[in-house]
Amino acid sequence: MATHSESSESTLRKRRVETRKTTTTHSDDNTPNNEEDTCKAKKQELVTLKTGTYWLTRIVLIRSIAFIYFIAFTVAYNQNKQLIGERGLLPCKDYLLSVKRYVGGKIDMSAFAYTPSILWFLDWTDMDANLDGIALVGMALSGFVLLTGTANMIIMAMLWVLYHSLVSVGQIWYSFGWESQLLETGFLGIFLCPVWSLSQVPPRCPPSLISIWTFRWLIVRIMLGAGLIKIRGDRCWRDLTCMDYHYETQPVPNPMSYYMHQSPWWFHRFEVLSNHFIELIVPLFAFLGRRMCMVNGMLQIVFQVTLIVSGNLSFLNWLTIVPSLACFDDVSLGFLFSSGRGAKQAVLDLQAEEAAGWTPKPTRGMLFRRVVNVALGVLIGYLSVPVVLNLLSSKQVMNTSFDPLRIVNTYGAFGSITKERTEVILQGTMNEDPKDPEAVWKEYQFLCKPGDLTRRPCLISPYHYRLDWLMWFAAFQTYEQSEWVIHIAGRLLANDTSILSLMEYNPFQGRDNPRWVRGEHFKYRFTLPGSGPQGKWWVRERIGAYFPAVDLVALRGYFKSRNWPHPDL
Repeated sequence: MATHSESSESTLRKRRVETRKTTTTHSDDNTPNNEEDTCKAKKQELVTLKTGTYWLTRIVLIRSIAFIYFIAFTVAYNQNKQLIGERGLLPCKDYLLSVKRYVGGKIDMSAFAYTPSILWFLDWTDMDANLDGIALVGMALSGFVLLTGTANMIIMAMLWVLYHSLVSVGQIWYSFGWESQLLETGFLGIFLCPVWSLSQVPPRCPPSLISIWTFRWLIVRIMLGAGLIKIRGDRCWRDLTCMDYHYETQPVPNPMSYYMHQSPWWFHRFEVLSNHFIELIVPLFAFLGRRMCMVNGMLQIVFQVTLIVSGNLSFLNWLTIVPSLACFDDVSLGFLFSSGRGAKQAVLDLQAEEAAGWTPKPTRGMLFRRVVNVALGVLIGYLSVPVVLNLLSSKQVMNTSFDPLRIVNTYGAFGSITKERTEVILQGTMNEDPKDPEAVWKEYQFLCKPGDLTRRPCLISPYHYRLDWLMWFAAFQTYEQSEWVIHIAGRLLANDTSILSLMEYNPFQGRDNPRWVRGEHFKYRFTLPGSGPQGKWWVRERIGAYFPAVDLVALRGYFKSRNWPHPDL
């Protein structure tokens, strides 16, 4: 058991020395006569790892999970105060209070079950400090695991609880499939590790094959969910034309998106066919033996890397690579580790001892851990029932959780493809009369979303700008459906530094505040290389007003009715 790992490692080291001494004493004339030569001979015999073991796989998996956690907590630290903090666009304190009222006015198990978050138990007088504290602790723990390649169940459980606490109160900012996917992946990561030990290769806690298969089952569900929602969704996935539009209309394009969009029609058809093959056929390779499972892992990783190169989809594709790594055993991942020392040598030593008959005697702790592993398998199987039924249903839904802890979820992406790109452009003016045709309107620029026609598309993945992402969705709706856009307008009228920190360019920086702010609605298209206006990545056409010009006086009642603090206070 993990609690005895340190003492057991010491015992096993003594056995290695005794084994080497015994070998040296009983060697014949043709065998090296000193212990150093004997050790060298043994190392030469054990230069390869055994198939079907997952010691090194575990290290790669927990480091990969820690990397995603670190990115996610970094995003949270940089953006949560502006989005869900004390004066955020959608304060989480207001959300928690509404949940409290909904469950009867008390903070009890019903409130916690509805919104699982440790914020229920913290002092709400400084919610910004609470949010920062959660993010900083998460960054510290995930950074430790990432750098050392070691973790135990306590650390991984803490990471899961901390991130769950943010997702549960994140509202629309945390409403996308990769949040649930990270929580499920992080939950499975807890059971990869020993309880206490921080050894990379704890001898009495080998990686459970059940745990490895929970990751494989995750990648199978992710890909099948994504593939089936496409086949059942937008017709363009069936007539093979979706990629004619995707690169231009995806939420946050990157520079490569521009060039991929210019590809010939036959290449776009090939992309769609390849997508269907990788999402609908390749996942089943996981059940066809070691080699085919590795083929599945390799193809899924290549596919995700292609998506990373061609767009800014947050850390989604990076996260999807993680369960694909479970398709590889120690032999296939050994090249990532240094030979002759460290984790790889420790695994070789353990395998040598096993071959020599030196195996740890089962303890009650080891037996209990086996029971826990079986219980994990049963839990995942039980919670997978509605997920599988959803996959088989003609009314399939994507990115949905059937349990409040989001342990097993449904997934999917781009079931429908938008054929035209629209953008909301926020503008301000210092003119007294917003209807004056001579009024000069100046545009605000977000950190990443398209705006300025000459600005190169950004490259930020795996980082994520949550406000930019939601502005893409707001462009498909009215401002009445996305009231937080008006909240932004009010903050801009006051030159609010909190909201402006989520933007790249404020045209009124160092000047008087704008008198009016409005939202304009535009249709955006990529220019054609060599044929568009020089230096421009986009061309645009005005659709009309997204919301009319507003000032602080007009917004006073609007803000009060929604319990938002007025920006000029």
